[in-house]
Amino acid sequence: MCQKTFVPFVVQPKTMKSFFNIVSFFAAMAVSAQSSPVISEMDKYVQPRYRVIVENDFGGDPDGLFQLVHQILSPSTEIKGIIGSHLKPGDPFDKSNVTAENAVKKINETLKVMNLKNRFNVLQGSNDQLKDLKTPNVSEGAKAIVAEAMKADEKNPLFVVCGAGLTEVASAYLIEPKIADKIVVVWIGGPEYQDLATPPPGYNPLEYNLGIDIKAAQVVFNESNLNIWQIPRNAYRQTLMSYAELVTKVKPQGKTGAYLTKKIEDLMEMVQKFNLKIGETYIMGDSPLVLLTALQSSFEADPSSSSYVIKNVPKINDNGLYENNPKGRKIRVYTQLDTRLMFEDFYSKLKLFNNKK
Repeated sequence: MCQKTFVPFVVQPKTMKSFFNIVSFFAAMAVSAQSSPVISEMDKYVQPRYRVIVENDFGGDPDGLFQLVHQILSPSTEIKGIIGSHLKPGDPFDKSNVTAENAVKKINETLKVMNLKNRFNVLQGSNDQLKDLKTPNVSEGAKAIVAEAMKADEKNPLFVVCGAGLTEVASAYLIEPKIADKIVVVWIGGPEYQDLATPPPGYNPLEYNLGIDIKAAQVVFNESNLNIWQIPRNAYRQTLMSYAELVTKVKPQGKTGAYLTKKIEDLMEMVQKFNLKIGETYIMGDSPLVLLTALQSSFEADPSSSSYVIKNVPKINDNGLYENNPKGRKIRVYTQLDTRLMFEDFYSKLKLFNNKK
């Protein structure tokens, strides 16, 4: 990890800071419970070396549920909270105005299928985008990030892994800028960098996850000094699982495998009603969050089987596009992902989890 110390850009009024000190205390109580490993065969030899807070729009694209299950089954990362976050207003996956609330329902549904209900701290994020670059959306999710980051007695590094928009991370930073040098934000999102990759055919210049909350991305990229590991669109599009793999390696693995498979099959059936032909693969674009945290090298720990470049963080403009920022702090931008390790580890853990029953 590249750990830098920077001077925070955002200063909160004293009255607001006092209030947030109080709510952070209660949030700390909410995330204090320890979660125990769920695959007994791995307990003896694999111990947690990182803390993670998982944040995703679990009410949207079902790839987030695959990532959630994989993270839960990975004992080297200790899950300190699972946050359900919002979608972009009017998203076809959920057009309601309570998409974060519905994301929490999906988390709990998944945990129930896995017989892990009440084993993890499930938290709701904000249902709304940021209104400006200075005011946080104070949610249970954002408060939990602050509380966990500010723990003085924790030795294991903290990753906040984000598979959707950046509202919760941006809000946590606006609540307490001191978290910036205490966490690593691993984010699935952002378009291609012109010097690194070519956009896909028929692409939308505004990448999906960045478009969920442009102002939040501006806080994280433009205004903060947060340590970012970015997996942009050209990288996360590498994570193709074939339907044949889904049917033969996921579906047979008990209730959890059948549950995940049905989420993809339901989507495949739905798009057929609109005469859309999506082929025989699906992008499991959130799964790199597990690859880059749980599946690091044994010694000199790092995601050594995946490749990245170090870039100056770009500015994000009001259209959600990059602008050159030669004086920007350094961030990691991943260019190649070890999908063999990522998928084979997922299939193997899912099988071990099913066999324990």
